[in-house]
Amino acid sequence: MPESDVLGIENIPLESSSPSGGVISVWTINRPDKLNSLNSEVHSAIKSACKLAESNDDVRVIVITGAPPNEPPEGKRSKPKSFVAGADISEFSGMRSEQARPIFDDNSWEAIWNLTKPTIAMIDGFALGGGSEIALSCDLRIATPQSKFGTPEINLGLIPGGGGTQRLCRLLGYGRAIEMVMSGEMVSGEDAYRIGLINHLVEPDQLLLKVMEIAQNLGSKSPHTIKVAKAAVRASLELPFTQGILAERDAFCALFDTADKEIGVNAFLNRENAEWKGA
Repeated sequence: MPESDVLGIENIPLESSSPSGGVISVWTINRPDKLNSLNSEVHSAIKSACKLAESNDDVRVIVITGAPPNEPPEGKRSKPKSFVAGADISEFSGMRSEQARPIFDDNSWEAIWNLTKPTIAMIDGFALGGGSEIALSCDLRIATPQSKFGTPEINLGLIPGGGGTQRLCRLLGYGRAIEMVMSGEMVSGEDAYRIGLINHLVEPDQLLLKVMEIAQNLGSKSPHTIKVAKAAVRASLELPFTQGILAERDAFCALFDTADKEIGVNAFLNRENAEWKGA
């Protein structure tokens, strides 16, 4: 299947953006008959999309979701809803470490994680294994109560390989992360919200509305300042506390030399909407 078929991309204009021309880029992983599972083509398509989005100044926010189920044949039940149900396990059969390593050394999870622009996972259904790791690679996760999260790799004689052990631990703490990884059990949407795995829990008919509301808000900010803010918060995952404070201070002070700082301050004082330059 061509890469254009496994990853649909729709650019939705922002209602208010400056510089003008800003869009919300919605990426839909499109393998509904396989519950949107990740295979080599999907990984390649996501990596390509990340490169294009990073180099396109018009892309202000990225939303990642999974395609809904296709209509079933007459007399058959529909497949369940899925964000990404995990890896396409058929590709793992007979695979050895020397084959797995290059795939996981250059992967779509890190491509998403390394984007400097805000990313939102829009989840309705299964987010398991590699799909859970796609969601964890995003900055925000918005899901429905019927969604299910989990790292079931342990049941295959494996562990998460797309950053799941590390991102879960930093997001949830050691106790909850180790239980998810070692048990392989699924977490409901309600429990995911309760433990902080997702940012917002909304009913299915409100999911797109909520995601677009958040995306429109993020897209209305200074693109440059958003990148600096994301980098500063991410630094807390890598740096000791005191070094992180210093890194934040450096980033904060550097913003005083940008056009957008002056624009934002003056707009606030004059009770006007800021018209950002993005620098």
